[in-house]
Amino acid sequence: MVVVGGETASGLLDDVQVLNFDNFTWNAASSKLYLSPTNLPLKIPGCKGHCLVSWGKKVLLIGGRTDTPSDRISVWAFDTDTECWSLMEAKGDIPISRSGHTVARASSILILFGGEDAKKRKLNDLHMFDLKSLTWLPLHCTGAGPSPRCNHVATLYDDKMLLIFGGASKSRTLNDLYSLDFEAMIWSRIKTHGFHPPPRAGCCGVLCGTKWYITGGGSKKKRHSETLIFDILKNEWSVAAVPAPSSITTNKGFSLVLVPNKERDFLVAFGGFKKEASNQVEVLIMEKHSSSSRRSTLSKVQVPLVSSNHSSSAAGMLYTHLTDISVPGPAENVTRQNLASVIEQHGSGRRSLSESLFADSANVSLRKQFHCEEETIIKTAKSSEAEHFSQVREQRTRQLDIGTQTSNTNAGKSSSEETSPPVEPKNQGNGFIMSNEDDVVVLLEPEGRSSGSGSATVPTNFYELYETKMAALIRKNGILEGQLAAEIASREGAEKNVSSVLKNKQETEKKLMDALKEVELLREKLTGVELAHEEANNLANIVHSDNVRLEHDVAFLKAVLDDTQKELHSTRGILAGERGRAFQLNVEVFHLKQRLQSMENRVPTPRKPFPV
Repeated sequence: MVVVGGETASGLLDDVQVLNFDNFTWNAASSKLYLSPTNLPLKIPGCKGHCLVSWGKKVLLIGGRTDTPSDRISVWAFDTDTECWSLMEAKGDIPISRSGHTVARASSILILFGGEDAKKRKLNDLHMFDLKSLTWLPLHCTGAGPSPRCNHVATLYDDKMLLIFGGASKSRTLNDLYSLDFEAMIWSRIKTHGFHPPPRAGCCGVLCGTKWYITGGGSKKKRHSETLIFDILKNEWSVAAVPAPSSITTNKGFSLVLVPNKERDFLVAFGGFKKEASNQVEVLIMEKHSSSSRRSTLSKVQVPLVSSNHSSSAAGMLYTHLTDISVPGPAENVTRQNLASVIEQHGSGRRSLSESLFADSANVSLRKQFHCEEETIIKTAKSSEAEHFSQVREQRTRQLDIGTQTSNTNAGKSSSEETSPPVEPKNQGNGFIMSNEDDVVVLLEPEGRSSGSGSATVPTNFYELYETKMAALIRKNGILEGQLAAEIASREGAEKNVSSVLKNKQETEKKLMDALKEVELLREKLTGVELAHEEANNLANIVHSDNVRLEHDVAFLKAVLDDTQKELHSTRGILAGERGRAFQLNVEVFHLKQRLQSMENRVPTPRKPFPV
């Protein structure tokens, strides 16, 4: 799940955060360089009220409100493999910039509707953007379409019908529902049956099959937390789940994505703002019991912001949060088992969310298994030994009673000492003596027959019987000793295996630490390379700007030179004319001098007197 931008108390955000469903960890996009079509380093602006649409391995960011507003809407593409942004150079009739709009994707076509421009004016225009040719086109439709609005929800069903619900107009909050048939390009208002939801704006919606799930939203007076379902085929509304008032679905500006699966679907909600910005994640689990019914349960997940290199610790932290989840209804045990199985599987390896939530795991450590086997062997040995020795004592007791009765019958005497209990008899002169101390049986050989007149005579078959039993007991004891030695050897082997496993684990952890260090070094080198690349780009930009400036200067100087040459040529013409005029003046002066000289050489004629 990719989260881009948003707003906190400190202002607009321009970062990219990724929630990995394999190990439930947040990761920030490492790349800080964003490439434009002219290969110049750029950076996406902090934005809110924008739209994110997935397209293959790319995430498209369309529009939104920024600190530095622009006249036209922009489309950015984030590559999840390279973690790099690129600006799409769009052409055609580009729509004006806006926020609170909706964008739906059909194959390689984006459908944009409504929103609010920089002057707070509500819009209801419809545009199409071709991702292959990067061309914007306006769409003109017939019929009574939706009024201008923003913060509504929209979805595209079967790539043929566009649905618009709710939103906020200039003066009120809306709850009307419209559809656009792309084959006929006609708007129509949908008339629903039965329950109809109250007006709401700022809600989130996702399409799952023929069911359109809409969560949250509200008006200025009240916020709604329930999750609604609109059946597109039946044109009916229903309520799927009503979470607690503390749910993040009552927040403003939260996000919602769909994680589908064969047996159940998941609606994942994130963030929003109530009294302060939130970074919580909530999951709505929708059971697929039949094609026509679903059972929904809500669980609240606190996902820690940790690095992906510490997945085991992240799983432990996540399990701590998940143990406090309260799921209403009879689905509580199912949800707890599913989420707990995710945590158990997380330590052994990364698995997808759909596999992790339904697979059963039974991971028992080697040390625990070894101790269980050892305790089982010891208990079995002790029980077998106790049973064997109890059987031997009972047989010995019965045989002693029989032998004593036989001796008393032949000798015609009875003695109270011979009929005493045989569990722990005292020494009675020479004969068999049995002692029972701590489950150990000791049998002493007789030195000879007693010379006393009061002693009983022990028959020969009685000694043979005891020798047979003694031999059997020795054989069984040897077998038990062999079994015990084998178990001790297996225990030592298991301990050696455990020690080798621990040693291998330490070596693996050491190699992992070395690999992590190498990764950090590579990251540092990559950062250095990126910085060098950025500096090279800056130098290239400077050189390019200098070249452009020099070209402008050269062109200017050429123009000035041309003008100067033209002026020089004209000056030369004027100068030649002036020279010709000067020559003519000199000729005229010469003629005037000659005339003056001729006039001086003439004799003056007498003048007539002037009459007074």
